[in-house]
Amino acid sequence: MTASTTSTTSLAVSLPKPFDFELSTERYRAFGLDLANLWHEGALHRVIVGREVRIEAAPGGVRIQPRDLDLVEPVRRYLGAPFDLDAFTAVAATEPVLSTLLESLRGFRPPLVPDPYETLVTSITAQQISLHAAFAVRNRLIQAFGRPFEHAYSFPARERMAAAEPPDLLPLGFSRRKAEYVVGLARSDLDLDGLEAVPDDEVKARLIELPGIGEWTADWFLARHLARPDAWPAGDLGLRKAVLHFYGEEDTLAAGDRFRGQRNLAAHYLLTGLRVFG
Repeated sequence: MTASTTSTTSLAVSLPKPFDFELSTERYRAFGLDLANLWHEGALHRVIVGREVRIEAAPGGVRIQPRDLDLVEPVRRYLGAPFDLDAFTAVAATEPVLSTLLESLRGFRPPLVPDPYETLVTSITAQQISLHAAFAVRNRLIQAFGRPFEHAYSFPARERMAAAEPPDLLPLGFSRRKAEYVVGLARSDLDLDGLEAVPDDEVKARLIELPGIGEWTADWFLARHLARPDAWPAGDLGLRKAVLHFYGEEDTLAAGDRFRGQRNLAAHYLLTGLRVFG
């Protein structure tokens, strides 16, 4: 496809400055193939509102195909537009480690998982195993129950998983208990979309009532789906390693006090900084 053809079939989408597309999508390449967030020929492919969207770097943001204005805001949210990097920069400027990371990772804007059910299942999949292993299991789930598009797959819909039985997930690499959690979550009465209007503490309380959802999973839901500024997954092994690496501290929960109000972005910068530079 020529450049002129591309310009007529794609659409420019602006992101708040600074924005670095490669850095912001690094986590979708760090742990192996991700069928729901597929890196293919220099672009990220993701099924959004029922359509596969090709997203590539462009001045001031990204370019997307297909050329559809209805995709603009979902893509912007997916690429982390809700995060207030100006407020985070103000906090980071008072903290030597973060200020250094902010400069080294200039333009990094954490992506957000568009679907609440996907967010929770992804965390359940990663419980007590390596992220490389978790991605492999998750990909098998996506292939078995998701919908294939041209390149990427859509993540399995909650309704599709509600019709499954836990034994159906065992050949995919799920433990019996995790399989029960994934199907049980799909069948639960909790309005996951409605949690967007609920305060942080209440979101966590409602989620933790469900089997298989602990504080760690609830914290990542706040961080990676709802983009809550003060979410701090202190129980995350990767974050504990990052805090120990950058600060020499073992009390990750207490370490978060220095980032009050902007702990979510602090966690992402520490994790990505350790992964990219550590």
